[in-house]
Amino acid sequence: MKMKRDASKLFIHLFLLFGVAIMILPFVWMILTSFKTVSESTSMNPYVIFPSDWKIENYFEAIRQNNFIILYFNTFAMMFFRIFCSVAFSAMAAYAFARLKFPGRDFLFGIVLFQMMVPVQLFIIPQYLMVDKIGMRNSIFALLFPGLVSAFGTFLLRQFFMGLPKELEESARLDGCNIGQTFLKVMLPLTKSGLVALGIFTALFAFKDLMWPLIINSNADSATLSSALAKIQSAYSVNYPQLMAASVLAIWPMLAIYIVFQKQFIEGIATSGWKTLIQ
Repeated sequence: MKMKRDASKLFIHLFLLFGVAIMILPFVWMILTSFKTVSESTSMNPYVIFPSDWKIENYFEAIRQNNFIILYFNTFAMMFFRIFCSVAFSAMAAYAFARLKFPGRDFLFGIVLFQMMVPVQLFIIPQYLMVDKIGMRNSIFALLFPGLVSAFGTFLLRQFFMGLPKELEESARLDGCNIGQTFLKVMLPLTKSGLVALGIFTALFAFKDLMWPLIINSNADSATLSSALAKIQSAYSVNYPQLMAASVLAIWPMLAIYIVFQKQFIEGIATSGWKTLIQ
């Protein structure tokens, strides 16, 4: 029995290591390519894995062609404001849908669910026209605009509020709390794991958002990391080493954030998945 258990554990660990290798391989290839020459990066026969001469000049050229200070500022400003607005508005809407009774509640929540089923590309033209009409193109607000509200966040936090005992609200009302005080002082602090999970998802979605920043901001001073990387590629040829060097420079802040807040990332995502499953 012990040998069977050891063999089973060995198989599981080997399978997990294989999965880890598959996920890490693209990042390893990106880092190695960032130090190659153009000919080495495109060579297929023979295929070059390790560069013969590690060219750090690719990083200097990527920094020279792109103002990463502005790109970092625009990207993280967009992430911060999207997280703040998404968490704040989604929490209020989720509490109303989960705990309050008002006419048309189920119909309105059905509209929220319907929005989650519709491809986001359908909203790009209306959103673009709205931002253009108020004269806010090429601005941080333009990057923030699609993330002001979140149907996914409303649905996710609604599951958390529905899982809280009704006795908490009743006790708060007996103590003299109104709806706003009950929400802010009693119910909202109990959904901390849900708020963290929503913040994580919102940050990831905002960081890798490409289509909207590429459309709404044509000015280089208002670009994000994803849109700047997309513009590095030309129509006829691509300098892969410089593109990979710029990609490494783009992802390291998010990687550092993940390493620092790894525990919160895992707990938030695991809790949100479990909460959604049991509801």
